[in-house]
Amino acid sequence: MQMGFRFFATAASEVACISNPQQTGIIGICHRNNGFNKNWITLMTPIRGRANSSFYAAGGPVFVQIGGEGEASPIWMVEGFWINLAKEFDALCIQVEHRYYGKSHPTDDLTVKNLQYLSSEQALADLAWFRSKMAETFDAQHTKWIFFGGSYSGSLAAWMRLKYPHLVDGAVASSAPLLAEINFPTYLGVVQNSIAQVSNSCNSDISEAVAQIDLALTTKGGQKKLTEKFKLCSPLNVSTVDDVTNLYSILAGNFEGIVQYNRDNRAFEGSTTANITIDTLCDIMNDESIGDELDRYAAVNSLLMASYDQECLDYEYRKMIGDLQNSSWASEASEGGRQWTYQTCTEFGFFQSSDSDDQPFGQKFPLSFFVKQCADIFGPKFNYTLLDIGVNQTNVIYGELGIQITKVIFPNGSVDPWHALGVLHDLNPEAKALLIEGTAHCADMYPESPSDLPELVKAREVIKQEVQKWLS
Repeated sequence: MQMGFRFFATAASEVACISNPQQTGIIGICHRNNGFNKNWITLMTPIRGRANSSFYAAGGPVFVQIGGEGEASPIWMVEGFWINLAKEFDALCIQVEHRYYGKSHPTDDLTVKNLQYLSSEQALADLAWFRSKMAETFDAQHTKWIFFGGSYSGSLAAWMRLKYPHLVDGAVASSAPLLAEINFPTYLGVVQNSIAQVSNSCNSDISEAVAQIDLALTTKGGQKKLTEKFKLCSPLNVSTVDDVTNLYSILAGNFEGIVQYNRDNRAFEGSTTANITIDTLCDIMNDESIGDELDRYAAVNSLLMASYDQECLDYEYRKMIGDLQNSSWASEASEGGRQWTYQTCTEFGFFQSSDSDDQPFGQKFPLSFFVKQCADIFGPKFNYTLLDIGVNQTNVIYGELGIQITKVIFPNGSVDPWHALGVLHDLNPEAKALLIEGTAHCADMYPESPSDLPELVKAREVIKQEVQKWLS
């Protein structure tokens, strides 16, 4: 089977055809698409990438941005803090898409049989091969290579430096969760703390709204009221326990997503929620003119639905599972939902359960709800035992928070729930932690803005200084 890789070069130079030695029997095939853009090259290998040589000067370094659990967006080839660094250090910028995400399709479909080749280890091997081939292509064998990533790809950046130190001269691992953990209730704990930084009463209002949902579920009239207030796509039926559980999780998710990306400068990516902040949600939860706490909780839901252009809230568990079971590359799930769920069920866990008293969203979506999804989507063998083995293996392979590494910096935001699984203290003089107060997920990676907090401005300067040291 032939496999596709697309490489974009902004400079007019030729890019050589590449074959991937990891794929036994696969021969590299390329063609130039003169009918559309002469700089697009299609190579028959599993992964896709782009290059921008606009800032590159002979002898300059190579900066590599690692793709994560979604399509690698071309906007990052001209925007973001790493581009500012590239301009300052005369760097060639390369972006690599993660296997199985975006257009990097190494298999005919996303069946469980084919997903066995989706793992962080395989992704790292792709990056190592890619880096070696691009060094030949751009005659950059003797320059410095710095890797950048955020969130999961931030972990990959650190792990590249760990596993392939001869290929990686430094790594910026932003908001990187290095500790794999099956049950991650601390996520909601950080959400609670971040909300509390904005409003004294917001958490208690949320808690009261959840209590009112609990009560409403006990009567037919209450169930009908919830269906109407939360604009559910179908009438709420309490006999379907998974539907109710999923509804609780979705409503908590309204706050999770906003807290995680609070005030991040994401508008350049086309985000429809970039202007919605913790303050926005808490202003709604504190506004008694809207109604009681339940009405306000529903108003938050309506705001998020409108931002995503949703006419109704699809909360049915069986439909969610059915969508994620779809193994076609043409499915909506192939945009990343099915693949990332597979990785969480086999490598990482990261399940943001309600198994904690230190959060206001109730305790109706426990760990068991997420483990059940693994089996329901991928089959009965994807149970807690398999998950436990996979998570333990991940931590053993990479060293979790005790990772033995140098020439890496770990920026994290104090508002971001993911910082709880990241490096928060220097590992050694050459592996530094950088906790940025008041900022959220991957805040340091986004384009600079006049509204950036002073702490973020200072953090970017620290990152630049570390990169400069690695290049010297």
